[in-house]
Amino acid sequence: MDFMKRDETLDAQDEELLEEMLAQSESEYTIPNAAFDNYHVKRGLREPDGTGVMAGVTRIANVHGYMIKDGDRVPVDGELYYRGYRMRDICENFLSEKRFGFAECCYLLFFGHLPTAEQLEHFTRLLDHYAALPPRFDEDILMKAPSRSVMNKMSTAVLALYAYDENPDETTLANMLRQSMQLVARLPVIAAHTYAVNRNVFGGHSLNLHNPKHSLSTAENFLRMLRPDKTYTEEEAKLLDLCLVVHAEHGGGNNSAFACRTLSSSGTDTYAAISAAIGSLKGPRHGGANIKVQEMFDCIKENVRDPADDEELSAFLLKILRGEANDKSGLIYGMGHAIYTKSDPRAVILKRCAEELAEKKGFAEDFALLEAIERLTPDLFRRYKGLDKEMCANVDLYSGMVYRMLDIPVDLYTPLFAIARVSGWCAHRMEEYCTAKRIIRPAYKCITPAKEYIPIDKR
Repeated sequence: MDFMKRDETLDAQDEELLEEMLAQSESEYTIPNAAFDNYHVKRGLREPDGTGVMAGVTRIANVHGYMIKDGDRVPVDGELYYRGYRMRDICENFLSEKRFGFAECCYLLFFGHLPTAEQLEHFTRLLDHYAALPPRFDEDILMKAPSRSVMNKMSTAVLALYAYDENPDETTLANMLRQSMQLVARLPVIAAHTYAVNRNVFGGHSLNLHNPKHSLSTAENFLRMLRPDKTYTEEEAKLLDLCLVVHAEHGGGNNSAFACRTLSSSGTDTYAAISAAIGSLKGPRHGGANIKVQEMFDCIKENVRDPADDEELSAFLLKILRGEANDKSGLIYGMGHAIYTKSDPRAVILKRCAEELAEKKGFAEDFALLEAIERLTPDLFRRYKGLDKEMCANVDLYSGMVYRMLDIPVDLYTPLFAIARVSGWCAHRMEEYCTAKRIIRPAYKCITPAKEYIPIDKR
């Protein structure tokens, strides 16, 4: 295996032996396709039509992307509801009132109802109070053993917060709410400080660690902590705030929320459950897809002479679908979704914002390229895959461009997703713990036949 060649601690004989062992065991990790059909196993917990297997009941969010009519899935415009309220209505309200919305969104997810002005003010004060990291946390946790992955360091840091909590294991609703508010307040600081450490250690830049400032929103504080000169515009902060609200929650079936619920069902602590959710979100098939969109975008610009030429762009997108270009995965990142069919409401909102900002920031051509990918991919997919199904852009197609126009480094695209989504994860943890009362334990069919043990001298 090629990856063994990179381990310089092994001598040639050890490498050869490992190669032999790996070659012998490779088939042991492959399950034949027929086995899944024979035992009626739904891979990825998906039904044959791509919809998710029903695994739970929740009050927190509803992701609506299709209707079932006469047994068939009928595409509809997508809607996302937070505690029964349409996400786009929430956004349009705080945008029209020219205020920040993420704290209100977190309150709604945690408590199940919209806050009064007084309740929101009190909740915001609590987030301010909880934002400061524990003493020497930067030096002892973030600066020691720095990681090139901000997401992995965030996961480690969340686990480390357990050691600073005087009551980490208590699972009363009151204690889990306290921990949840602390995580919402602290995760932006952890992400910004981790990135600053990485720039210093791996990039040779000066180390600038800015602490959060009271009375600022999460978006304002993040931009202030991220930038060495601590400057940002109100327009930038309002747009980042909108991104946080759009990414805050997406139902209990998404991979990271389900990971959080699975761990929570075992009775483990909040920090372990949220750390696992961060690890899940990092994956390129989940939150990490926003980075994959940016990499694909750069690949297209490098290889397509005229991105405005639909014929040339379509030919290259077809290469990507065939696994001949980009990362050879055969995926056009940012297109398609497990639930949304005609439209992803998050993508609709971010696309509108991206279009408005692109004209001001000189990104009009880049926006046109993303729009062309969105327009051309469904037909290419139908022709190449032979499947006549509705396909829409998902949130990842435009979120990366919004972050790029905000001068946010690519390494922070997925961490920003985690900063937003931790509110949803915590809500799902509390609901799972307070309601389900059973450990999540699905069945797996073992297809290895019974074998007689062979003594070592006879093998």
